[in-house]
Amino acid sequence: MKTLKMLVLVVAIAFSSVISANTNPIKSAEPTSISKTVEKLLENPDFQLEKDVEAIVNIFVNENDEMVVLSVDTDNKIVESYIKSRLNYKKVSKETTSKSFKVPVKMIESS
Repeated sequence: MKTLKMLVLVVAIAFSSVISANTNPIKSAEPTSISKTVEKLLENPDFQLEKDVEAIVNIFVNENDEMVVLSVDTDNKIVESYIKSRLNYKKVSKETTSKSFKVPVKMIESS
């Protein structure tokens, strides 16, 4: 009886690991499309930078296919307002609706 219980336990563990390994991954929108959109919208700033500035931009795409900037994590207030003004409520492609993204942004010093 003890060996029967052990055999049932081993079979149950074996099947559960096979079943959990056989899941279908969830298809998500390509983050590169959002990154490329952000890159294009942030081109040609109208101010000069004395040093490189890095920021993490939290973006949500609403049901109207518009980017909404939730936050900009940077110490430079000029860059923060520039990013918000350039990205807020700009249209994006249809496959990215109702998604949240964190996009790293690096603005290079002016020469």
